[in-house]
Amino acid sequence: MQHTEMTINYKLTNSDFLEYQLYTSSKSETHKKRRRNSRVLVPILFLLYGFYLTKRDENYIGILVFGITAILWFILYPLYSKWRYERHFKKHVEENYKNRINKPVEIEFNENSVNAKDFTSESKINGTELKELIETKNHFFIKLTTDLSLIVPKHSIENQMEFKKRVTELGAEYVNELNWKWK
Repeated sequence: MQHTEMTINYKLTNSDFLEYQLYTSSKSETHKKRRRNSRVLVPILFLLYGFYLTKRDENYIGILVFGITAILWFILYPLYSKWRYERHFKKHVEENYKNRINKPVEIEFNENSVNAKDFTSESKINGTELKELIETKNHFFIKLTTDLSLIVPKHSIENQMEFKKRVTELGAEYVNELNWKWK
């Protein structure tokens, strides 16, 4: 089937890079494991220390204080972790992407490839290198076989159905993440 070229022009903001970082982190087994371990292991350590103090002092103050602390940690850690990771990635984006913020990006779709241009470089990406087209509420992330991704804000695409069709026809697998939220 003959296609006309499709070209998308846009600029990426701090929040575009931040959402990509948070999305990637939420899918990373290492990050999920680290967050899960912090949520579970710290309360266990609090409880063990509480038991130790209770045994040593022959009263229940230690286990009471550290037991309550362990419960609060377990309940509140997801909120704290969400805030901490978001803060970390905001700083990461500000430091590492400052030269790419609000700079023009152009993505052009041809018959068998994608040309991506920004102010520093130009890449021709073969369709076979496109691994996934991930759709979130505000973005499309075109994940390459190298695990790098092109970030495309949805508001920059006139015809999103045509865009999805073009990317998947080049070989990317469509991944629906419309309900994804950073938590």
